[in-house]
Amino acid sequence: MFRERIRAVDSWRRGPARHDCVFVQHDPDAPGFRGLYVARVRHFFSIRHNKTHFPCALVSWYSTIGTTPCADTGMWKVEPDFDNMGNLAMSIIHLDSMVRGAHLMGIAGTTRIPHHLTFDHSLDAFQGFYVNKYIDHHAHEYAF
Repeated sequence: MFRERIRAVDSWRRGPARHDCVFVQHDPDAPGFRGLYVARVRHFFSIRHNKTHFPCALVSWYSTIGTTPCADTGMWKVEPDFDNMGNLAMSIIHLDSMVRGAHLMGIAGTTRIPHHLTFDHSLDAFQGFYVNKYIDHHAHEYAF
């Protein structure tokens, strides 16, 4: 894959906001998903310091549920991270630490999904998510 668009916009094509999820590298020596974090991009920006340009992103984090993928689906599970005040845990990261986009699917369990739920609210509507490694062959290379 040569290029991928990761979006973090308040209005996508005059519609609702779009804040994509990404894989962020944290351990290059660990195999597959064990060397990655999952984050949701909230905003892109850059910082200049001493004439050096640093492309950055404000992200909210997800933590892995368990130490192995789900036995039924073969997919890893994640949940949003929160700070001590109950707010989403956020950080500023360098764009070079982003590996590629990540596709999350809400874990509904036995709960019925409301008919009015739309894509722009799905990442806020669930407490846990599957990391979809089947979305394309590139994702399968990272999320095993």
